[in-house]
Amino acid sequence: MSNARISRLLATLSIAAVTGLAPAALVAAETAVTVNNKPIPKAKLDAMLKQAAREGQKDSPELQAAAKEELIGRELLLQEVDKRGLGNSEEVKTALEAARLQILAAALVQDMTKKKPIKDDEIKAEYEQIKTAAGDKEYHPRHILLETEDQAKATIEQLKKGTKFEDLAKQSKDTGSASNGGDLGWTTPRAFVKEFGEALTKLGNGKFTDTPVKTQFGYHVIRLDETRPLKVPALEELKPRIVQSIQRRRLAQLQQELRAKAVIK
Repeated sequence: MSNARISRLLATLSIAAVTGLAPAALVAAETAVTVNNKPIPKAKLDAMLKQAAREGQKDSPELQAAAKEELIGRELLLQEVDKRGLGNSEEVKTALEAARLQILAAALVQDMTKKKPIKDDEIKAEYEQIKTAAGDKEYHPRHILLETEDQAKATIEQLKKGTKFEDLAKQSKDTGSASNGGDLGWTTPRAFVKEFGEALTKLGNGKFTDTPVKTQFGYHVIRLDETRPLKVPALEELKPRIVQSIQRRRLAQLQQELRAKAVIK
């Protein structure tokens, strides 16, 4: 606190002593609003208005009134939480700790990025890797997921006899696609586990796998409906996600370095 502010505070206290003002009157000068006898510091309102300004909102009486209403609403909810004793719940405490860690991790990432900015060359290199890994085609597959290899073989035999894939897909363990004829939409092989992706790339349009494809989920019968050239989004469109990816990688590397130096028993 500056000497000038200390002097003003002492002067105010002297006036309060002479005039008989209660200390609450002094607190009120720094209070934005009082909710059920609990004062809400003006600093909270100021912080909310600064955040609004950073987001491009212009200061106005309407904005200040809206910010104050938001503070009141938050405080009412907090008071109700306290009234019900919900803050003492282990579940709530765990969630709060997780949220706290997430916020602090974000602050750490921001600090790391400030001290070591992510260069355009890094972003471009990451983008080129994404393009290479994505390949040059998109695939539109369908699949039927079954419990056993025998079930999958029997399904393939039915397909060979002319039974519609869409009808057989109704028995699929993958309930998300079963009602839609096993349709998995447009995607790339990298979106699937290795065994599935490799089998998919070997199929021609309109063809299905003549042997079951085993993955960690069960046995698949896969059909490729069609393919089309893959259009990778422009660099500027993917840039925010690429930056986040680099930041997560840096954070993971820092964690490994800290662990290597830590004394863990």
